[in-house]
Amino acid sequence: MSGKVWLIGAGPGDAELLTLKALRVLQACDVWLVDDLVGRDMLDFARPGTRIVPVGKRGGCKSTPQAFILRLMARYARQGRQVARLKGGDPFIFGRGGEEWAWLAERGVAVEAVNGITAAFAAGADLGLPLTHRGVARGVALVTAHTQDGSQPDWATLAHSRLTVVCYMGMAGLPQLVPQLLAAGFAANLPVAVVHRAGCREQQHLVTTLAHLQADVAASGLASPAVIILGEVVDHAMKLALPAAEASSAVA
Repeated sequence: MSGKVWLIGAGPGDAELLTLKALRVLQACDVWLVDDLVGRDMLDFARPGTRIVPVGKRGGCKSTPQAFILRLMARYARQGRQVARLKGGDPFIFGRGGEEWAWLAERGVAVEAVNGITAAFAAGADLGLPLTHRGVARGVALVTAHTQDGSQPDWATLAHSRLTVVCYMGMAGLPQLVPQLLAAGFAANLPVAVVHRAGCREQQHLVTTLAHLQADVAASGLASPAVIILGEVVDHAMKLALPAAEASSAVA
């Protein structure tokens, strides 16, 4: 049987948010290469005899080198194995899925992807926060504050776009990020939500304003992995869901 690599999105962590297609493909794979952010409950879906290989990658932590993961996928596939590269969230949303697909395809390794729920969408649903609420947000932009070349999104354009902005990988750089956003034109009183481990049992969130973001995050103890949601939809949604006295800065 020809080997193949499947780039599978495990979703934000809750095993119940795994798609039916992802579950079907996972149970047909005999090797799983599992990222650090994948919920441990996912491993219960492995059929007996499945080889499970942890290949964690976390910023600021000891990580499996990407080059090693690529070679491992190709090696197992060339042995005729069905290989699941199981990633947190969606493989094509800040998950290196495109890079891995291209590397494998260039070497003649069959590859296919199965999408998953990314953290931004899980956070919105869990907080009752519609990221594209009609009359409030024209759309949603998913951006990263951590890039390979050190470049930044066009914050000035985003500040005036009336889009909800969801920032991935921004927690470690908050001391630099907040001044950049303010300088770019984001309002100091702009509502902001920080959601730690969206979609997981240990999820926590903080609702605040941009001016108080850094201090409130430090006081709350929230850390990566987390998404930062900036936009009027945060205030709108929280006012609908909570009494007015509770709709200001609070950790839940």
